[in-house]
Amino acid sequence: MSLRPPLRSAYRALSLTLMLVSAQGYSFTETEENQTTAPSQAEELQADQPRAEGQGEEAEPLAQQPDEAPLPQAENLQLDQPIEELEVPTAAEETPQLPESSTASGEKRAAPQPDSPPAPEEQNRPLRLLGAEVPPATATRLAWSPSQHFEGVYSPTPVLVVKGAKPGPTLCLTAAVHGDELNGIETVRRVMYNLDANTMSGAVIGVPIVNLQGFHRGSRYLTDRRDLNRHFPGDPNGSSASRIAYSFFHEVISHCNAVVDLHTGSFYRTNLPQLRGDLQNPKVVKLTKGFGSTVVLHSTGAKGTLRRAAVEAGIPAVTLEAGAPMVLDERSVSHSVKGIRTLLNQLGMVAKFRLWGDPEPVYYNSTWQRATTGGIIFSEVQLGQFVRKGDLLGTVTNPITNVRTEIRSEYNGRILGMAMNQVVQPGFAAYHIGIQAPEEQISPPEEVTADSEQAVEESAGSGEVGAPHEAATPATDTESQPPAEESDDD
Repeated sequence: MSLRPPLRSAYRALSLTLMLVSAQGYSFTETEENQTTAPSQAEELQADQPRAEGQGEEAEPLAQQPDEAPLPQAENLQLDQPIEELEVPTAAEETPQLPESSTASGEKRAAPQPDSPPAPEEQNRPLRLLGAEVPPATATRLAWSPSQHFEGVYSPTPVLVVKGAKPGPTLCLTAAVHGDELNGIETVRRVMYNLDANTMSGAVIGVPIVNLQGFHRGSRYLTDRRDLNRHFPGDPNGSSASRIAYSFFHEVISHCNAVVDLHTGSFYRTNLPQLRGDLQNPKVVKLTKGFGSTVVLHSTGAKGTLRRAAVEAGIPAVTLEAGAPMVLDERSVSHSVKGIRTLLNQLGMVAKFRLWGDPEPVYYNSTWQRATTGGIIFSEVQLGQFVRKGDLLGTVTNPITNVRTEIRSEYNGRILGMAMNQVVQPGFAAYHIGIQAPEEQISPPEEVTADSEQAVEESAGSGEVGAPHEAATPATDTESQPPAEESDDD
């Protein structure tokens, strides 16, 4: 059967349409199959590892970076261990090296370096003490508590600190190691509260009352009846006095470049203002020459004293004796303040001023004249008076028998210390005589230097105390001078 021309045209159009629809369906099916055949990579990644951004799905995860070590905090440092300062990169380490440039002839020429300020000669680092950090140009008050004490009973000991705006040595002033010695307390107060941190170099640490236990009771000794100045540098496992001494020595004294320990006479004795130090130690000799018009007495110090322990640890130290216990003597305090201010000037820590007074002799030998009988002593001499052999020093009268005994000088010398009028027992040390020194031993004050804080830290780390010096050689006269005798006061 033949179709009509119009119908044949319609049939062909319908067939073509069906063929086009079938072709599109096959294309859609093939595309979906291609999209689902590729396996997903998400399940192959470790969920606990970070992934690099901008990389393909097969990129390996980034390795974890270790945490940076925390910087040391001052309050966490052990005070009996040396403090390690953080290393500050120098200008050379911070400036990158520039490549060399070439000239037209092929010669290499160094590239110009950027201008950089010169590095300071010495950095004025903050003073780290008693768990605190004292920045430059600061005056503050800290507190020291012995490592062993009855919690809630004993009060912390005040520690005054003045840190100068410029670098320099650290001087330590200690007083009332014996709790009944008041002149040193007032001396430290006057010195510390007249320092200007904005113009000073270095630092001054002042401890007006080291033995707070004895001070509260008006006693020379600690509550355990021990002499604190016979237990330095102390023992952390020893007696109560040894533990207190150990704590103070390692937490305060070890941070100083020089020490001045202030004392008075003991047991109703009074002392002419004088310095006591080991004159066989060159650094101690230099320290004594910075005090101006002050008598100097050679004495190594009894075992366990603060100054002897400091010297043995490589820290030059002297004892400044002035006046009597339990009383405030204005002349002794004024002399002590002048001497310490002169020392600060000689150390380059404060502005210079003219030295005061005439040179005083240095005594390498001294002796104590003792009472041979008991009774009431009446003195015929005064502090600082020069005496000759045979001169009458005083008398001791028995109040019952009325028998009077004379005490006469056995040497030519000067009265450096003496007992106040009182009742004495036989053998009581009544007059301290400095044996007359030859003229060549009398020398005016000289300029004195002290190691800076940084130099002391470096020498302590290397185990060296300091550069070698020639030891002082005292002149001796075996016929007129007795062996050196330690006093009863220091």
